[in-house]
Amino acid sequence: MAVLAFAAIMRSTVLNAGFYGKVLEKERAYERLYDEVLVAPQSSALTRDLLARLPVPESAVTSNLKTVLPPETLRAMANQQITAVIAYLEGDRDTLRLAVDVQPLAENVGRLAQTYLGDAVASIQQRSEPDFQAFTDRLAETAAQLVEGERPDGLPTLALSPDQAERATSVLLSLVPKADRRALEPEVQSVLASGDVASALAAVAPAAVSERTRAAAAAVLRSADRNTWIITTDLGMPDDALAPLDRIQLATRLMQGAVEPLAAAVGLAALAVVWASGPPGTARRLVPLGWALATAGLLTALAATLVGAMTSDSLVDTPSFWPPAAAHLVNDIQTTAVERLLGTAASVATLLVAAGAVVVTVSWARQTRPAFPSFTAPRRQAVPAAVAAAVTVSVALAAQTIPQSAPRICQGSSHLCDVRYDEVAHLTSHNAMATTANHFIGPAQDPDIVGQLNAGVRALQIDSHYWEKPHEVADRLSTSDFSPRLRHQLTRALEHVNPPRQGLWLCHSVCGAGALELVPTLREIGDWLRTHSTEIVTLIMQDGISPEETEAAFEEAGLTDLLHEPGQDPTHPWPRLADMIDTDRRLVVFAEKADGPAPWYRNFYRYGVETPFAFRSPEEMTCRPNRGGTEGQLFLLNHFVAVGGPSRLDAGQVNSREHILARVKECERQRGRPVTFIAVDYATVGGAREAVDALNTKRNERRP
Repeated sequence: MAVLAFAAIMRSTVLNAGFYGKVLEKERAYERLYDEVLVAPQSSALTRDLLARLPVPESAVTSNLKTVLPPETLRAMANQQITAVIAYLEGDRDTLRLAVDVQPLAENVGRLAQTYLGDAVASIQQRSEPDFQAFTDRLAETAAQLVEGERPDGLPTLALSPDQAERATSVLLSLVPKADRRALEPEVQSVLASGDVASALAAVAPAAVSERTRAAAAAVLRSADRNTWIITTDLGMPDDALAPLDRIQLATRLMQGAVEPLAAAVGLAALAVVWASGPPGTARRLVPLGWALATAGLLTALAATLVGAMTSDSLVDTPSFWPPAAAHLVNDIQTTAVERLLGTAASVATLLVAAGAVVVTVSWARQTRPAFPSFTAPRRQAVPAAVAAAVTVSVALAAQTIPQSAPRICQGSSHLCDVRYDEVAHLTSHNAMATTANHFIGPAQDPDIVGQLNAGVRALQIDSHYWEKPHEVADRLSTSDFSPRLRHQLTRALEHVNPPRQGLWLCHSVCGAGALELVPTLREIGDWLRTHSTEIVTLIMQDGISPEETEAAFEEAGLTDLLHEPGQDPTHPWPRLADMIDTDRRLVVFAEKADGPAPWYRNFYRYGVETPFAFRSPEEMTCRPNRGGTEGQLFLLNHFVAVGGPSRLDAGQVNSREHILARVKECERQRGRPVTFIAVDYATVGGAREAVDALNTKRNERRP
């Protein structure tokens, strides 16, 4: 029976796709891949080096990563591989074959292509509107020709100077094994000097693409059609990397093919023998069966204990060159998988022991029932006993219903209620409306605004706009980091994809690249505040609409009863958090340009100061005064890097707890006032919330 119990445990864990799915979800594996692994300094250095070779801003790739490969797409791909691994472990396949359908990626890329490349594709095709299907088909044909080392037709020529041709030759030859470079160099440089890019690519392709990779690429191209792109490979790893899977496969085959059927037959035969040879009477014959169940449970528990002791370390060691964040993720997944497996084993063992105990107890009770003397308690003794029991139950229930005293909570902490609003550090999301969740192109945050509030953000920097006309888009892009050609393409594409719309919007850069309606978004913030009655939220608006329209939008959203009115005198002390919560005025709204006329709508720089914000690298970050001068009570620390847009890779560095606390300390020393708002891109990446919590805890400890 212990063997059958073990087989049941294996089927519900190691051989169950749902088991792996729950493990990955518990460890937030898909989110951690974006928020920890890809932005780790050890990973970002390599990623940045690769992206530097592309003719588009780094941020255009990294900030849109979740748009191209969102968690749900990654989850679907992982589920495909889990199914393949289980089939391999069960022995249904002799080879571990992994297949990935990349069509979802192509569909996600399509949306970006319509914005970034639509005009370029249309101009190449000499059409007024781009035909993306024809473009994709042509791309597949070109790739097939390159894999076979043939010169593709139709690629444009590129005029290069001799120096540019020499540099381009070096780049192309870096893809080729060193042994082949000298022979290819004269041909590649010659054709590049004449602008023949296609011939240069065709010359390099056979040497750059190994036989195995060429076969895999050819398989992709053969399987590509209008509906699916599937990459299939038979996995064979050196150095016995698949040894753990092979051992599990062997055990599984033995279990299903021989051990499990044999154990079932032997178990049934043993039970039949025990039953037939037992003492007379059904009750007495049940005792050996009960002990058999309990013994199987104890053996299962013992086996689980031994497995736990043997797997105290990682099942699979991660390579030493992996970034620590990737190694931690893999180790956490392995630990959780083992814990869940042992938990399942413990549950099965407990069930067997309990079942055995019940069978033995019932059997014993049936055998001894005649020996118990009949007894009837006198009624006068039963009444007091019943009263005593009722009183005891009533007291116990009353104790549970009497409210217990608990510390008061303000802004998520029991230590901040007596602290003034301007003395608290607030985690602030920069460009809070531009999110991956809302499908913005070039997002600055991942969760939507409510998700950011749930993650600990308490101040939102949002940009209000009217939907721009094409010439207004061009004017705004003229100050961006995009090249003139890319600005033109972006302007034309947005005009086709997202034409102007009426109403008030929250946008970043241009509304065509992503927009939220203002009033419904404000209503969501109000709903969140009413649900979280001890929290205070601040809005810092880059106001592109009139103050009167802003006031009307807040009234339409039903927020007037939540709005806090700052004092007219900017030097007047701010209230305590407890006072703002008690009066239910928990929404503070600032503007970058406007100052009224609504009494709750004040210019931020009357009350606050800030640091610069146009940092292109972490090393450029300074504490110098910027807008607002040097005297305001509120201090906005702009703590994000933008290189043609939000930089997810830099967020992995600057959002670390240590980096934030170090910069806060330095800026507070230089500016002589506590930091109030810490504005970051990708607020859920890194340890920004932990840094803010640590800052508030330290400030509270210093209070008299």
